[in-house]
Order: sequence, then C-alpha cells, then structure tokens
Amino acid sequence: MSTVLVTGAAGFTGINLVPALLRQGVQVRVLARSVASREILKGMDCHCVAGDIRDRDALRNAMRGCDRVYHLAGLVPYWKSTEDEVYSVNAEGTRMVMQASLEAGVERVVHTSSIAAIGIPESGTIATEETPFDERSRRSWYSDSKRLAEEHVREAVRKGLDAVIVNPGQVVGPGDRGMYMGNIVRFLKKGFVRAVTAGGMCMVDVDAVVAGLLAVAEKGRTGERYILGGENLSYMEIAGTVAEAVGRPSPRYVIPGWLLPPAALVVDALNAINRQSTTISGEHVRWGSDNLYYDSGKAIAELDYSIRPFRDALFRAFDWYQENGYLD
Repeated sequence: MSTVLVTGAAGFTGINLVPALLRQGVQVRVLARSVASREILKGMDCHCVAGDIRDRDALRNAMRGCDRVYHLAGLVPYWKSTEDEVYSVNAEGTRMVMQASLEAGVERVVHTSSIAAIGIPESGTIATEETPFDERSRRSWYSDSKRLAEEHVREAVRKGLDAVIVNPGQVVGPGDRGMYMGNIVRFLKKGFVRAVTAGGMCMVDVDAVVAGLLAVAEKGRTGERYILGGENLSYMEIAGTVAEAVGRPSPRYVIPGWLLPPAALVVDALNAINRQSTTISGEHVRWGSDNLYYDSGKAIAELDYSIRPFRDALFRAFDWYQENGYLD
C-alpha cells in the first residue's frame, strides 16, 4: 500500500483532499504545525506528524517511506501576516519541502500554487499557464512569494525531482474555515452589501480542485503547471448567486473605479493597526476592477479536468456554513 504525505492538510483544500485520498485506499500522513490543525483532522484515518514545513528534521520524519507528497501548506490570508512571514512560509517553506522530497526519494510531488503566481491578465484577456508575470503582481507579497515557490519547484525538477504544479482559482465549497467566501455570504445575509466592484474572478469548486490534484498526480507532466479553474464570473454575477442562496436582494450598484485606490489605503491602514481587523487586503480592493479570468484548457485536455458550476459549490458551502455556525 502506498503512503502519501499532505502538508497543509487542515486547510480548506486539504480537508477535502485527505478523505479523497483515503477513499483511494492509500495510507495518508499529514504534517500539521499546530494543535488546532491536528484537532481539525481528528477523526480522519490519517497519521499526524507534528511539525512545520520549515523544520528540516520534521520534514525528514514525515516523508520517510512516502511515495508521494501533496504540498498545500501556505499562508492564507496573507494580509494578516508580515512580509517576512509570507516569504518564509510560501517561498522558503516550499524550497525546503522540495529539497526534503529529493533527499527522501519521493516518486512524485504535487505542488499546489495559485492563480496569483500566474499574475493579473491584461485587460480583455484570459490568462493561461504561459501568461507573463506582471509588475503589479510582483509588488504583491503573496503573488510574488507564490511565484518564487514555483521557481523552487522548477529548480528541484532540474535536480531530478518528479514534481508538477497546479494553480487553482478562487476555491468555493464546504470546509472553508478561512471564510473568504464565507464573509461575503455573511455580509450579504445581513444585508450589508449594496454595491460591488466592476471586475470578476475565476471561481472553482473545491471538489474540482481535489479531482484535479488526484488527476495531476497520475497524468501531469513533470515540471508543468496546470490551471485548475472554474467559471469566470463578474463580481455582480457572484454576488447575485450568493444573494439567491441567502434569500436577499442582489446588489444593484457598481462601485466606481476611482474610489478603489483611496478605499485600498483605508484597508491597508486598518490591517497595519490590527492584522485581524479586516477580511481582505488593500490589494483585493485595488484589483476590484480587474477581470481575474483564467483558462483551464490545458488541464481539461491533459488531465480530463472538468469545470463545475459555481452555483452548486456556493450552495453546498452555504449549507456547510449554516450547519457549523459560521453565519450566526
């Protein structure tokens, strides 16, 4: 029976991936940094190893005897951390995972990156895996740290590691303890959202991401990256679907683009005062008029990846939020 290691297993995608791996009949080992993370995984038939991805000894212990590694660990929400922390976990942590995988002789590593590592597409275009990384994204701690992480993966591939990269869109579905989509649901449920920005986002069902992770482990080409996206939707379309789920009227107004830079400064100031004070970063506000749209064609062609409806994922997420008391 094969053994796989999952880092970041207590995160949103991780807690959906682990049961899927168990259903495949493999032994699952997880590297969990905190007691809280280990509590989240309690009840799953997996072996927890306490440790941080930046701890070489913990990595060696966790990878001993593993055939595959799914590297999902990262800092999200990044705006509640310092710049040094973001680069330390997302970039340096990935470098250490790749190095440890080389030393342990792991057969295949699946690195979960982000569409943020691809960058913001030019106006009127849809980004692909080949889209050049843009200067605005380079100024983002998170985007740049994820870009650097991918460089560390590719460097390990050049040294002989069999690794592949996936770039999920904005993930939606049950298990979203980080509450990125959950906070939007909560605000709309309470009637706080009257207007949205003019841009849009690539929204992906967490089940599609999990299916993509399993598929890329079997079919992905070494050193390649694959966008695991979903429907490219305007923020008005997203808000309308959320409003339908919570039984509230959909927002009717679009926030003018000229208001976004000063609003972003306010958000940045609040985050500087108290990193727990807001649910978004100034970057999110500044990018509010951008269409962050991505093409999953490569994954569809090579991995038999399928796009799943945002509405289904959102309604499943809404049920999960309610059942677990996140909307109280």
